Amino acid sequence: MTDKESARPARGKSSPRPSAKAKAVDLLSRSDQSVRLLSTKLARKQYSEEEIQEAVQWLQEKHYIDDEAGCRRRFDYLYNSSSYSVKQICAKLMQKGYDSSLVQDCVPDDIYEREFQKAIKVLTGKFKGNASFQKMMQYLYQKGFSYDAARNAVEHFMAEFSVEQ
Repeated sequence: MTDKESARPARGKSSPRPSAKAKAVDLLSRSDQSVRLLSTKLARKQYSEEEIQEAVQWLQEKHYIDDEAGCRRRFDYLYNSSSYSVKQICAKLMQKGYDSSLVQDCVPDDIYEREFQKAIKVLTGKFKGNASFQKMMQYLYQKGFSYDAARNAVEHFMAEFSVEQ
């Protein structure tokens, strides 16, 4: 047997299981987590409800996890750097375990101009000028854009394309 082979653990033997706190810190070191998502992940790893609650409480006391701040950070990032509609952003955040009231608190009062600009960007990346009005509208609806923003973006897109030809 070589030195490398003797350094490997025997098959079937595993290292001791980390505590729920250690596993939670490990998960948080990889990416921001909501309390709900972190709890779900720990439950999948078969930690007891008591261990999970203790770990979450400890993380909150140490300010390692804060749903309100995490939700705000993720919303701001997606709102400013992606072409997602606000509806899509909200859905993504709720899928990540953030409460809908926290997500809704992040949405600015006036989103029309941003939605209009992002809808144009989405259309430009997806369609050529000969696409039908209805097809473009349907695509923007599926992406969560409001009727007004979608309609105005499609009209703008079609006008721009006809000017270029």
